[in-house]
Amino acid sequence: MSLLLKDPDAILDYAVDWAAEYLDTDQIFTSEWTVEPAEPGGAEIVVSEIASGAAIVKVGGGVPGHIYRLNNHVLLASGREDNRSIILRVEQR
Repeated sequence: MSLLLKDPDAILDYAVDWAAEYLDTDQIFTSEWTVEPAEPGGAEIVVSEIASGAAIVKVGGGVPGHIYRLNNHVLLASGREDNRSIILRVEQR
């Protein structure tokens, strides 16, 4: 798992490419994103979407020096469910 850096003023896209993992002919039915920890002034989800087998999230904010976990939970058309996480460290850049 890698640690990605983000400026608190930036609004950036992050993605989990489920098609590269194992989708094959399956499709993402729903994709939900959460941020941990949830805190005042912390990183927040601006918008999310599904495109070409990837779950994409746009994230803004965050407290400098804090680390956040972006959790993606998907339900596939076949009924399978899975989770992946992205780790962000917010730094003034």
